[in-house]
Amino acid sequence: MTFSVTILGSSSALPTPNRFSTAQVINLLERFFLVDCGEGTQIQLRRYKIKYARIHHVFISHLHGDHFLGIFGFISSQNLLGRKNTLHIYGPQKLKELIDQFISTFDKGIAYELIFHSLSYKTTELIYEDDKLTIKSIPLRHRIPTCGFLFEEKPRLRHIKGEVIQELGIPVKNILSIKQGADYISNDGKIYTNDKLTSDPLPSRSYAFISDTAKKPGIIPIINGVDLLYHEATFADEKKKRAKETGHSTSRQAAEIAQAAGVGKLILGHFSHRYKTLDGLLNEAKEVFPNTELVYDGVVYNIPDKK
Repeated sequence: MTFSVTILGSSSALPTPNRFSTAQVINLLERFFLVDCGEGTQIQLRRYKIKYARIHHVFISHLHGDHFLGIFGFISSQNLLGRKNTLHIYGPQKLKELIDQFISTFDKGIAYELIFHSLSYKTTELIYEDDKLTIKSIPLRHRIPTCGFLFEEKPRLRHIKGEVIQELGIPVKNILSIKQGADYISNDGKIYTNDKLTSDPLPSRSYAFISDTAKKPGIIPIINGVDLLYHEATFADEKKKRAKETGHSTSRQAAEIAQAAGVGKLILGHFSHRYKTLDGLLNEAKEVFPNTELVYDGVVYNIPDKK
């Protein structure tokens, strides 16, 4: 059951020849979500063969250009490609005003429905839910209202013990309720408890995207125990003062958050273009949290089932 994160862009304010502006695609059980949409996102979607039409929800963390300027071209291309499905965009209310103004310049508007969801940026909110997963916003500490996003699988159904079900001749119509935890009562009134019919499901998986932020320990309880954490790491620790001034984090600070939250793996991105090599940022983070990697455009992180 797929749960993956594709890095489309990993640079900070200025794109570089090898790193586009921030954007990621999350595939959670074949539901595709675009997180941030910096310039060049369309190019990266095509480069990595991710179909626009599969993306129905776009989440914008904040209104700094390197995180949202690509949304206008994305909206336009969807129209040119004949999109019919509804597109949902989540972000600050000001973004809706900009999008409305942009669409007003089209001769006939757009041919598909676009629904905008305004985020509060003040408290953690449940902003998306279906039968398999939830997505929550995570308020951060940046120069303007900014949030991250937490993607979580819902608890899975229990595993049926096929040989027991077959032996007892349990009808197919009862299988779903048994997976949901129900006991089974046979025609002669005998009760077979659920633990005899099923085994525990695999644990649910989770991913947290922490966009531009100064170090914020307040997010630790929200992201506690996530399997994969993306955290911005714009600066090395020698620029800690500069990071605080600009509302960003150092790689060491990101690692300290990961360690305190007990996450499974930390991936770092949003690097300042001032760094010609990123070895120093990685080494600083690994001193605190060894299971750390630097992200690169095009890399796919799969979150495997936990045994």
